[in-house]
Amino acid sequence: MPSQDSEPLYGGRRPGRVTVRDIAAAKARGEKWPMLTAYDALTAGIFDEAGIPVLLVGDSAGNVVFGYDTTIPVTIDDLMPLTAAVVRGTKRSMVVADLPFGSYQASPAAALQASVRFMKEAGAHAVKLEGGMRVAHHVEELVAAGIPVMGHLGLTPQSVHAFGGFRVQGRGEAGDKLLHDAKALEAAGAFAVVLEGIPSPLGARITEALHVPTIGIGAGPDCDAQVLVWQDMAGLSPRSPKFAKRYANIGAALRTAASEFAADVASGAFPTEEYSYR
Repeated sequence: MPSQDSEPLYGGRRPGRVTVRDIAAAKARGEKWPMLTAYDALTAGIFDEAGIPVLLVGDSAGNVVFGYDTTIPVTIDDLMPLTAAVVRGTKRSMVVADLPFGSYQASPAAALQASVRFMKEAGAHAVKLEGGMRVAHHVEELVAAGIPVMGHLGLTPQSVHAFGGFRVQGRGEAGDKLLHDAKALEAAGAFAVVLEGIPSPLGARITEALHVPTIGIGAGPDCDAQVLVWQDMAGLSPRSPKFAKRYANIGAALRTAASEFAADVASGAFPTEEYSYR
């Protein structure tokens, strides 16, 4: 049986959940790995079977599940059942729960309270929060309490109004601040850092500077891992950002299936004897 340090993150078959130690080992051996969002047991199970090592129950559910324009309205109570469903639907993937806007910014104590709920009530294996130096103490407190923390820098969606929209971050001197923030998160104990919507050279610079893995989403090819919202990846979202490659066209397939079903019902072609009870 492969050892923990040699088992690949993507497609590994050793029994048990992926852990922060597995993720650290992947960085040490230079393995690139994928991460996807998930919000329900069925799709989470499919991604788990596909070998995706980390699934994020993102506050992006605000956009793709609840129909909001931003992630800001999402609450802990919104994400709790989604996180629990993803945990129940998987066997190997590490499940990371997003801390939604307003659940952690006030204090490290607030962050701890929110994180404990996700760990105890939903079964999450880690949490993710946005911000750099301003949340470093929050990260320290969570890690000290035994809660693995994933950081998130760059185009942080919870700060969309402060940014004036969804704009690329970290150009020019702002890149030095992002690097400083990334190092602060690592020093505080974060086991990984998401880099979103930043110039590719800055993504490479931060990745080289950190001992923990970076997870890119619109941050270039040099990050240690890449994450996408699964509806963007699979072509279900009506519009996708520049960085989201579509690997399928699930939206078109669903529209076709729904249209064919409706036509069969309208014409009386469904249900036939085959789909009826006697």
